Amino acid sequence: MSYGWEQQQQQDQYGGGWDSSTGAWSGGGDQTSFSYDMGTTDFGQEQQFQSFEYSGAPSHTSPAQTSTTYTTQQPNFFTPGPSIMTPSSSAETGGVGSYSVEDEEPPLLEELGINPDTIMQKTLTVLNPLRRTDPTILNDTDLAGPLVFCLLFGSFLLFSGKAQFGYIYGIGLLGCASMYGLLNAMSLSGVSLGVVVSVLGYCLLPMVALAGVNILLSLQGVMGMVLTAAAILWCSVSASKLFVTGLTMDHQQPLVAYPCALLYAVFALITIF
Repeated sequence: MSYGWEQQQQQDQYGGGWDSSTGAWSGGGDQTSFSYDMGTTDFGQEQQFQSFEYSGAPSHTSPAQTSTTYTTQQPNFFTPGPSIMTPSSSAETGGVGSYSVEDEEPPLLEELGINPDTIMQKTLTVLNPLRRTDPTILNDTDLAGPLVFCLLFGSFLLFSGKAQFGYIYGIGLLGCASMYGLLNAMSLSGVSLGVVVSVLGYCLLPMVALAGVNILLSLQGVMGMVLTAAAILWCSVSASKLFVTGLTMDHQQPLVAYPCALLYAVFALITIF
């Protein structure tokens, strides 16, 4: 085996050299001898090193505690934040800062323009003509009640074998237009078409009851004529009272009741025949 120039310099410096017979490096002179024996079986194996504590003060912290302390000091980057689909605790407990969409939404009947209180008051006024009428209820042009009563009237006639829906709506529109012109000519304040349709529609309720009786009994006899006359009188008195009260037409109720009686008499003829 040949050596380079660096190995020759080392040999000259330390006074030793490579011993080819032993396969080791030998130091010369008085220098401390050392050797690297590559012929042994332990050469090249991993050496075991001992760890030392370099801090001056002794540490009493166990490795488990150190690991735990280090772990808790690390920021948690995977903590899930609040979700928009999950209600907050303040909303569940009804706190001061809670917000509910349902509290801001108006009722469905109010969105549709249907006032149950007004419907009930007008219905009770029609059923009891002697009842004191509130003039403010005429300001609400509610058409839900008249529409329901017209549908009931046509349905009862249909059960009697008379499909008269076209006549009901046609005569009703013609009668409302006639009463609208008549009331505007008689009153000083005037009236809207919606008020006329609402009042005449609600006052159709006794005629609806007459059509219901016609399903069970025939109205072409004496008993039927009496019931028909009572229904016409009931409808006309209720309608005229509502118009006079709402339009402040004092002492003019008979003048208003007469055209109303003519209109409801046509509906009575449809019911009987």
